Amino acid sequence: MSWQAYVDDSLVKSGHIDKAAIISVAGDSVWASSAGFTLKPDEMKNIANVVTGAAGAVDKALAEGIHVGGERYVVFRAEDRSMYGRQGRTGILAVKTTQAILVGHYGEGVQAGNAAQTVEALADYLIKVGY
Repeated sequence: MSWQAYVDDSLVKSGHIDKAAIISVAGDSVWASSAGFTLKPDEMKNIANVVTGAAGAVDKALAEGIHVGGERYVVFRAEDRSMYGRQGRTGILAVKTTQAILVGHYGEGVQAGNAAQTVEALADYLIKVGY
């Protein structure tokens, strides 16, 4: 399956994620993304720093929030391989695999837990198959 198919079929078609991207674990390239969901280079690097546990990145994200797709999100959880943020009734999550970071956005009316389960399950699968 292509990276774009993972975004389209495994994340967006679930109904729990309305836009998503897969970026490199270094945060330096986009492998696939939903139409109109653009992550800036500094946003990707900041996400990568948080989910890889770079020195000070988690504390900074928890204190200042994080920008994704040009929007600021309040980070309410960042642990191990995952980061969760929200902005009103919408939210963002990022989950690290061995080689990639899955970034998912969920809209109003979606349970945050369902969105998280969707992205975390794909991350588990990718890790299992070596990505």
